[in-house]
Amino acid sequence: MSLEQIAGVAHEPAGKPTGVVVLTHGAGGSRESPLLQKICEQWAARGWLAVRYNLPYRRRRPKGPPSGSAASDQAGIVEAIEFAHTLTKGPVIGGGHSYGGRMTSMVVADAAAKVDALTLFSYPLHPPGKPERTRTDHLPRIDAPTVFTHGTADPFGSIEELSAAAALIPAASEIVEITGARHDLGSKTLDVPALAIDAALRLLSAS
Repeated sequence: MSLEQIAGVAHEPAGKPTGVVVLTHGAGGSRESPLLQKICEQWAARGWLAVRYNLPYRRRRPKGPPSGSAASDQAGIVEAIEFAHTLTKGPVIGGGHSYGGRMTSMVVADAAAKVDALTLFSYPLHPPGKPERTRTDHLPRIDAPTVFTHGTADPFGSIEELSAAAALIPAASEIVEITGARHDLGSKTLDVPALAIDAALRLLSAS
């Protein structure tokens, strides 16, 4: 397995990495997402090797929503996490934005790959305007500490709904609220990557 095989871009720290973070994108995005780039830059600045990678459907075509099966995308996530474990004796953190984070959480719930923590950005609890269609069935099977970074104006789920969902996870969890942000987690006042990384490091040190 190699960086090319997972369609990954690495952000390398100055010295020996503390651990490895592997992050993937939302349904309409790619590894070039500005949010992923900023998060990976900050992880590298904190001494971690950070990799942002494309899911299998995005490797097949440069634009458009997920095509093919969720199982194929999850297999790509397993490969990325397994590759991360070959790069470090330290912790491995997995996650991503929206669809990518959801798929990663499903991989961890199914014990298809092991991470020391999950970091999920704008977890899509339900389609906008359809709160009855929840995507939470697998959460009680997650055994990794989990950070949810979420905008208070995200149409894919409110902070209240997210709190109820996070409570289903038997491992430690934390919600990082980004006031006023929507699904893209854009904020003019808050340093979203720094807040998310701080929370992940807190959970790691407590586990």
